[in-house]
Amino acid sequence: MNQRVVSGMRPTGRLHIGHYHGVLENWVKIQDRFECFFFVADWHSLTTEYADTSAIRENIREMVLDWVSFGLDPQKSVIFRQSLVPHHAELNLILSMITPVSWLERNPTYKEMQDNIEHRDLSTFGFLGYPVLMAADIILYKGTRVPVGHDQLPHLEITREITRRFNNFYGNVFPEPEALLTETPKLLGLDGRKMSKSYGNSIYLSDTAEETTKKVLSMMTDPARVRRSDPGEPDVCVAFNLHRIYVPQEKLDQIIPACRTATIGCVECKRILAECMNERLAPFRAKREELAADPALVDELLLDGSRRASLISDAVMAEAREALKI
Repeated sequence: MNQRVVSGMRPTGRLHIGHYHGVLENWVKIQDRFECFFFVADWHSLTTEYADTSAIRENIREMVLDWVSFGLDPQKSVIFRQSLVPHHAELNLILSMITPVSWLERNPTYKEMQDNIEHRDLSTFGFLGYPVLMAADIILYKGTRVPVGHDQLPHLEITREITRRFNNFYGNVFPEPEALLTETPKLLGLDGRKMSKSYGNSIYLSDTAEETTKKVLSMMTDPARVRRSDPGEPDVCVAFNLHRIYVPQEKLDQIIPACRTATIGCVECKRILAECMNERLAPFRAKREELAADPALVDELLLDGSRRASLISDAVMAEAREALKI
């Protein structure tokens, strides 16, 4: 069997450039090396958005437009919607019967989100058990590799533990998925905090060039550089976090000493950044505008991908039921 990658993303809002450089860019690279299944995790979105589901459909459309316009190819990868493949729910139910509650309670993300998200009630069975659904999502396709950063390794280990437990009870049905470690640069938002839609400090993939320029010009710089004549330090500048990604090295070699000697001002420096960002993002934005003109495109793409995914999940669930003797 080919090395099979499975990964998903929750449709909880517009994607920003942090999502691109942290996840989507890696997906695009690995789709030429592995058999890839990328899914819209709409059931997962209910773990936190269950009280108001009104935005999920539109979020799905916007997210998939971003995926395809920024390089995911439905001819190379299976791109599908989780809720259109009911076997995810069936395997989730089976795995929930064998997963100890203590495993879920020690999940670091569960504790962190319980502490940090105050405006939602997360004391639900679904939120506690989301690692079980995550495990089902992966092993339903006998996924062998999961693209993750180092900080996500504990999440994957829960999937591996659940897989081992199933195999110990019922026979060796599922391979234990391994990490496909990926580089996930931490992008700072406009205000210096981690870029997040919940902070309102993001540059979105769907932003126009004008919106991007306006946001870049509002970014924090070196807090010690109060006046134009003050020398700056790029290593502590919030905007320079993006310079390293978008500005060519030859320009950086000019900007860094110019900043440190106050030869260049912050506004001029950020204008260079905005120009470089818009130049690099222009082809993706043009493709996105073209794709968005077809209102049926996303639904048709996800229906086709979900049918392809179901061909695999049908066979795997038949094997799992046989192992369970039910």
